[in-house]
Amino acid sequence: MKYLRLLALLLGLVLFPGVVPATPARLSFVGGPDGGTFQYFSNGIATRLNRQRPATFQVVHLPSAGSVENIRRVNSGDADFGIAYSGDTWLARQGKLSDDPKPYRNIRAVAFLYGAPAHLVVPADSTIRSVEDLAGHSIAVGATGSGAATAARRYFSVLGLWSKLRVKMIGYNRAAQALAAGQVDAMWAFAGFPNASITQLAAKMPIRLLDTWPAGRKQGLDRVFPFYTPVTIPAGTYAGVDTEIKTFQDAAIWIAGKHLDADLVRQALEEIFSPEGLTFMVRVKKTAKEMSIGSGLTGIVIPVHPGAAAFWRSKGLKAIPVE
Repeated sequence: MKYLRLLALLLGLVLFPGVVPATPARLSFVGGPDGGTFQYFSNGIATRLNRQRPATFQVVHLPSAGSVENIRRVNSGDADFGIAYSGDTWLARQGKLSDDPKPYRNIRAVAFLYGAPAHLVVPADSTIRSVEDLAGHSIAVGATGSGAATAARRYFSVLGLWSKLRVKMIGYNRAAQALAAGQVDAMWAFAGFPNASITQLAAKMPIRLLDTWPAGRKQGLDRVFPFYTPVTIPAGTYAGVDTEIKTFQDAAIWIAGKHLDADLVRQALEEIFSPEGLTFMVRVKKTAKEMSIGSGLTGIVIPVHPGAAAFWRSKGLKAIPVE
């Protein structure tokens, strides 16, 4: 049988010498550290494309340090696809990354994947009823150098509160423990909901979440940092929190290099944002339930890849940022 297949192939090459079997595009997709959300998404997308469209894609999934490294590697052409925070992509194109004045102009947006909303937590019996009431109080904002701590500094600086807070740079688990022990007055988190540390805290003590978006919008947060967008944490997400919380988020987005063929990007989106593709992604990571045609450009503030623009336009989305 193998002999007959080989004979048929050779005969085809003799009779049709100009026809060469198509080979899949060999692409690399950079994600994040082992066990991180970026890694789940990048591996999920790569796996889906390889399985469902093997004649078109041969995608290698690669781990990385995360958002900023991915921007640098996609920008240089060392990687084709990646995941990054929208805020980092915007700052990178402006040459405003921390300690890195180089403008990264070869990255393009492909799609919104999920949001990382701000959580501002206080004990249920706290006298802190609004963001403005935090002045003079202690707050845990995340570990030093973390995305949560960076977002907290941006947010409270815009509100004129940063210098009036007693800031503790500790991670979510320690922050929840400190709040329960009365060692801090408030806790800040910048993560998808439900956040495990806050869920565990709410099981131990009554808590409240404060709205952050109204005060931020009033002070022009979205004008200073246009990658922040409003989002609602649904009532009941955390035990005892029975009202909707109006907050804001950064967006984790799928990016591609400027060098990448437009038709490949379009085909990748067609597969991943098909009903079957979206169902697969939710099986990979529940956070992917935020992915949809309607939310495809949420939080994107850099130019969209031409292939992605063609896909989203075909789905009826408008106001697509292109270069």
